[in-house]
Amino acid sequence: MGHRLSRIVTRTGDAGTTGLGDGSRVAKDDPRIEAIGTVDELNSTIGVVLAQALPDDVRALLTDIQHDLFDLGGELSIPGHTAIGDAHIARLEGAVEHYNESLPMLKEFILPGGTPAAAHMHVARTVCRRAERRMIAMGATGDKPAQGRVYLNRLSDLLFVLARTLNRAAGAPDVLWQKDRARGAGH
Repeated sequence: MGHRLSRIVTRTGDAGTTGLGDGSRVAKDDPRIEAIGTVDELNSTIGVVLAQALPDDVRALLTDIQHDLFDLGGELSIPGHTAIGDAHIARLEGAVEHYNESLPMLKEFILPGGTPAAAHMHVARTVCRRAERRMIAMGATGDKPAQGRVYLNRLSDLLFVLARTLNRAAGAPDVLWQKDRARGAGH
């Protein structure tokens, strides 16, 4: 690993291809590269959340998730490689249960928002959903990293719950969608 990042400008991608971990090259718009890029974007978006003031337990959880996402990117970059498994998914499911149990039951849809940290968490949730869709599109080409896809599905649930948790921790209410509010009446 000592020389892996010693040269940043390689020019090997100038023709519109990029290298995978197994040495093969694919087009930069290949469904696999779209999935890798969106997982990377998700990891960066979680980095933005981590730049906010957060409870220590949420910070630790998100840091672990960033490592998982880096591993998932590695899994996607090496065809046939598996890095995300049942234990990763179980950890997310446990976190969803843990954080959701102290939240009030939802009776209405909520809008993304509230505190800056919660709003950024909602952005991470939507990027996570897109990463899941990109993995499904990648699966249509024959490669189906099922555990990674399930991981992203659980992660989006957790990010939703964490957005609500962050609002609650800051004393801010959920931003409720108002189905019957007046529309176009000078608002």
